[in-house]
Amino acid sequence: MRRRDDRGRAGTGDRPRTSAYRRWFATLHPSLQLVLLQLWMPLFFIVMFCLCYVAAFHAPTPHEVPVGVVGSAQASAGLESGVEKALGGTIAFTDYPDARAAGEAVLHGTVAAAYDPARRELLVAGAHQLQASTLLQRMLIPVLSANGAAPTVKDLSPLPAHDAFGMTSMYLMLAWCIGGYMTAMFIGLMGGPLRHRTRLAVIVGLGLLISLVTNLLSGPVIGAIQGHFWPLALMAWGWIVAIGLAVNGLSYFFGRFIALPSMVVFVFLSVPASGAAYPPWMMPQPFAWLNNVVVGSGITEMIKRTVYGVGPGYARGLLMMSVYAAVGVILMLVGKPYWEARRARRIVAGKTTMFIDAQNANRDFLAGQRRGILARHGLASTETGTIGLIDLEAEEQRDRARRAFETETDPGDAFLAAPDGLENDGPVGDPSPDSTREP
Repeated sequence: MRRRDDRGRAGTGDRPRTSAYRRWFATLHPSLQLVLLQLWMPLFFIVMFCLCYVAAFHAPTPHEVPVGVVGSAQASAGLESGVEKALGGTIAFTDYPDARAAGEAVLHGTVAAAYDPARRELLVAGAHQLQASTLLQRMLIPVLSANGAAPTVKDLSPLPAHDAFGMTSMYLMLAWCIGGYMTAMFIGLMGGPLRHRTRLAVIVGLGLLISLVTNLLSGPVIGAIQGHFWPLALMAWGWIVAIGLAVNGLSYFFGRFIALPSMVVFVFLSVPASGAAYPPWMMPQPFAWLNNVVVGSGITEMIKRTVYGVGPGYARGLLMMSVYAAVGVILMLVGKPYWEARRARRIVAGKTTMFIDAQNANRDFLAGQRRGILARHGLASTETGTIGLIDLEAEEQRDRARRAFETETDPGDAFLAAPDGLENDGPVGDPSPDSTREP
């Protein structure tokens, strides 16, 4: 056996040196070890919830709101000057030659609203962003009414009665994101050695199932969306697979902590930056900029285009979907060799993790408990796993011989955990040496 070198590394046949904290932690109950090693998840969740959701939504404030104006720049100069003076630079105007072009920009989402001075009409699209259209009406109508009658509001795409607040797209987007990242997350946690083809088969197959279930429930069952079942199902399948591929690729690098990057990217950043709850021009940075890259933005806009005919169209969403899927494939191809090499190094070095040690200790503890329960019922488990009756006479003879030997060698103390003592901190029953050793 070789000695450790000055840096504490183990030579051949030596176990790697562990820290004092890890040795102390291994003395805890194995089940408690497993619980404590998972408590980072709720702490991480509440911290990210505050940093992303509370920080993003606690005080949404309009800034550089894109508003279109029908007519030439010279004709609208006075209007823009009045709005600028009243609202303090909150509005960013864009001129359009006619009402048709301005209306298309509103439906497309290029501008949040448009004003036609000749007709004194304020054009909005409630189906694209109800919060935005409502807020802009409260902001602009008092200013536009200063020099005459109040303008009329024309909603180019009102929300239907079955989706009164337009939140269906947001929650459907969230369901697809969670379905995609959780599928790949559990593959990463429990299916490390699986081949690429097996992982892909699970992601694609479960993605199809999740797509059908979510659209069946939100559409025919609940009635939040009427029609468009197959376009939405196909769209959901593509997004779930793309998200699954991305998380699958990341899992090779993050191991059992894959929940951290996947939840950050596909939930905590994606939802507030998606534009589903509030438009980007009401969100603080970096959420306003992230609207350009998060999957929630692409999914939400594609749903709105399919269901209500509003939004920028499919090109942007399909591009985002393809990029996420491609990044996932690249990470998968690079990550598998990296994961295998890292695993081989740990095996050769004899290294284990605290989580693996806790799992092994808990397994031994539960095995000891199982033997004890069987023994109390006069049963025993054989080496093949079958359960049979204990030969009580043989067991009694062996017990008498053991007691005689222990009496001759060491009478013990009934109050200090002797063989016949009153206390026994070990597993119930007759545990094997492996079930009582320090994890």
